[in-house]
Amino acid sequence: MNNPKPLDRPQLLSSTVLNSRRRSAVKPLYAEPKRNDSIVPSAATIVAPEVGESVEAEDFEKLAKELQNASPLEVMDKALEKFGDDIAIAFSGAEDVALIEYAHLTGRPYRVFSLDTGRLNPETYQLFDTVEKHYGIRIEYMFPDSVEVQALVRTKGLFSFYEDGHQECCRVRKVRPLRRALKGLRAWITGQRKDQSPGTRSEIPIVQVDPSFEGLDGGAGSLVKWNPVANVDGKDIWNFLRAMNVPVNSLHSQGYVSIGCEPCTRPVLPGQHEREGRWWWEDAKAKECGLHKGNIKDETVNGAAQTNGTATVADIFDTKDIVTLSKPGVENLVKLEDRREPWLVVLYAPWCQFCQAMEGSYVELAEKLAGSGVKVGKFRADGDQKAFAQEELQLGSFPTILFFPKHSSKAIKYPSEKRDVDSLLAFVNALR
Repeated sequence: MNNPKPLDRPQLLSSTVLNSRRRSAVKPLYAEPKRNDSIVPSAATIVAPEVGESVEAEDFEKLAKELQNASPLEVMDKALEKFGDDIAIAFSGAEDVALIEYAHLTGRPYRVFSLDTGRLNPETYQLFDTVEKHYGIRIEYMFPDSVEVQALVRTKGLFSFYEDGHQECCRVRKVRPLRRALKGLRAWITGQRKDQSPGTRSEIPIVQVDPSFEGLDGGAGSLVKWNPVANVDGKDIWNFLRAMNVPVNSLHSQGYVSIGCEPCTRPVLPGQHEREGRWWWEDAKAKECGLHKGNIKDETVNGAAQTNGTATVADIFDTKDIVTLSKPGVENLVKLEDRREPWLVVLYAPWCQFCQAMEGSYVELAEKLAGSGVKVGKFRADGDQKAFAQEELQLGSFPTILFFPKHSSKAIKYPSEKRDVDSLLAFVNALR
């Protein structure tokens, strides 16, 4: 039997499944083909029942309240029931192996994916193999783009994150592979807990519309994020793992609690919080790699969260490949009838969750367009600039994306809510 293509789901030996002509309309994660045809994944690759009628995005806040006191097993069962084959468990190789055990206990089909950054501990790879054999599944591994990794390392060295922060490395090795994975899903399951990080995870709900990533259908609200163990204490997770004799990462017995990439993870001392072993050279309030960036809150103004003004909040789209435009700069761009090069400009507000959600895509797009003859810019269009942007720049809501052609004064507004890199690049290529 030939190995399936990377985008295909592994074939099942069950005659019931083989005889079924119904096929899922949902593309899977970009999973690697099976390494050995004699080892057949079971639960993680079984074709699940069709997903029923979709639930409106606003229903998930209500559902989160209904499930507030539910057990992790109940939450897991609800997630798998609701999304079937369109949902997958994100497994990091740490105590989140509990998620796989809960999924196994539901008796429902389930899928598991993991991000192989290329810098994990050997013990983590050993756990991956053990978990696959223990549950009879194939983990769907996602890998970073080799060209991007090569460029980062050649330009800044192997350990640049110790000097200028971990975000750039995590964006290349973790966030972008995750984004590719989630584009094949409508929901995902994480092992986040409220007690993991006092600065970023103390308010995570049981279920939510993902504030940072897009799912299969594209656009804001197209992906749902489940956190079945959000309300569970770390010690209770470990009691569960021991009681069920679940395989765990051997690094835990060496003092490691929260486990990530090898250079950015270290054991913690008795009494230290578990996240103190991650990126220990950085501020505890920002210890997120980008996978759960939506947990990081904006600064407050006079005790209230900033939502529609111009008060100081952390700016976004901050990269050398994106030009920051002032109002006079945008006005000149609008007036020009014969530009030297075309421009792509996003009208944004840094506090806007939809702008935050597309930050990674827009930054990546700018990197791809660098040197191509297309300039990429940003214009902060909230506060005092909002009226101007509405009258002169077609601003309807944030974010608004405009393309200024080379030989035309009229800007062309991007019409879709799909803001992934491929969709935006197709828009640019069709017009330049």
